[in-house]
Amino acid sequence: MRTVDIIQKKRDAQPLTTEEIDFIIEGYTSGAIPDYQLSAWAMAVYFNGMTAKETADLTMAMARSGDQADLSSIPGIKVDKHSTGGVGDTTTLILAPLVAAAGVPVAKMSGRGLGHTGGTIDKLESIEGFQVELTKQQFLRQVQEIGVAVIGQSGNMTPADKKLYGLRDVTATVESIPLIASSIMSKKLASGADAIVLDVKTGNGAFMKSLDDSIKLAQAMVEIGEQVGRETIAVITNMEEPLGEAIGNALEVREAIETLQGKGPADLTELCLVLGAHMVQLGGKAASYEQARAIVSELLHDGSALAKLKQLIGAQGGDAGITEHPELLATAAYQVPVLAEEEGTVSQIDAEALGVTAMLLGAGRATKDDPIDLAVGIVLRKKVGDTAQAGETIAELHMNNNEPMFTEDITQRTRSAFTFVQGEVAKPTLIYAIVTKQGITKL
Repeated sequence: MRTVDIIQKKRDAQPLTTEEIDFIIEGYTSGAIPDYQLSAWAMAVYFNGMTAKETADLTMAMARSGDQADLSSIPGIKVDKHSTGGVGDTTTLILAPLVAAAGVPVAKMSGRGLGHTGGTIDKLESIEGFQVELTKQQFLRQVQEIGVAVIGQSGNMTPADKKLYGLRDVTATVESIPLIASSIMSKKLASGADAIVLDVKTGNGAFMKSLDDSIKLAQAMVEIGEQVGRETIAVITNMEEPLGEAIGNALEVREAIETLQGKGPADLTELCLVLGAHMVQLGGKAASYEQARAIVSELLHDGSALAKLKQLIGAQGGDAGITEHPELLATAAYQVPVLAEEEGTVSQIDAEALGVTAMLLGAGRATKDDPIDLAVGIVLRKKVGDTAQAGETIAELHMNNNEPMFTEDITQRTRSAFTFVQGEVAKPTLIYAIVTKQGITKL
């Protein structure tokens, strides 16, 4: 088998066999196939696409390229959740304990933030003492004992994906649905999930900017799940404005605690109930979505999910007292209000711009090696559809640097992310569609 023949075959829009895809991925991971040949192959895929079977074969080849978690010792159906990334996306901190409280085991491996999107592991590290690294035995034992664990991803998980993604990033082949879908799903499959719920973000603050592209990506990932025997559901959700009100690590942990206390923002609470219900249904704890929704709603409001978060934090060495006293979390030295310059109704909030602003404050990373400040960030005081008077606070900056020019720049960036109009503005749609193996249900 020759690499050049496989490149030519895909260049001519012919489907590749399982063996050919395995050959490409194994050869590239080992170094036997050079970057320039994989670049040509990736560009051929970019222009000609892949069939559902090809995409599933590529996904499995990348999943097998490194470590794979074996969760078979954990009883029950293990359901994982993946978000395609956004601003203020705090769902894992709420969903993991919520779904575990319903009796569905959650063995979660999460990543760090990069650019304008936050990372679950960074957020958890804002809890004093919380250990994001556990041995394989500790990880499995903890899920067996309390039903939930959240750790950082293994360094040798899906090395083929890491290598291929780096190549795509410099060869203008990132925006390929089969390559994006296989990248995401390979990590989920290597993590050992039996079933997967996908939160596919769409809009200004998301990786996929258009609804049509987000639905195509969701369909591709659901098809991969079907091909490899993992039931998969995708929920297409709005990222035109930040989710919830907090942007920043400790600030988002505080917001997660408030949500589990039944006092969280309406959009964040609703999304967690929707995603949680799908996870509980896939986990076999409810016969229908409606029944699962009733279960997670009760667990959110009766304190069971908050108690499970406390148990999770304590099990991984963190200060579980923050669930009763979130003020113990890291706090920035300065809180600076951002004031509206005119009266009006918020018609738009540029989520990506606020994510970048939070990164400039120190809450995120421009490169993967950048240090982050766990205390800083932005809290929104107005969302789309809310009215504001001139001089009223629309956002609050949490800062550890109060140098005047820096403060003025960050304040102006934040204010510029808000667009005001006169008159009423409808609250934005939160969930656009549900994608399953049966098809697309638009809401």
